Amino acid sequence: MAFRNVYRWVTQGDRIALWHERFGAKDAVWLFDLVAAGPGELVAAERHVCGDDRYDARLRLVEHGFDLSWSITGPRKDERLASQYRFY
Repeated sequence: MAFRNVYRWVTQGDRIALWHERFGAKDAVWLFDLVAAGPGELVAAERHVCGDDRYDARLRLVEHGFDLSWSITGPRKDERLASQYRFY
């Protein structure tokens, strides 16, 4: 299944705000702020609420980038997503 997502990452002091630009840059949807949870690890400060669904995330720094794990739960959802971002 092919799809495309565009995310905006904005550093704000001790956190990184994550926005989803599925409706374009002018109508980006704020998802959550990622905050430090330990060495090389950030977590969503609060879950993102979208209707009855709850989005949570954990970011782990790895060599040459980071991994972002998503958890989406709700009455009709129980999903886990894993994204890998690498810099070469």
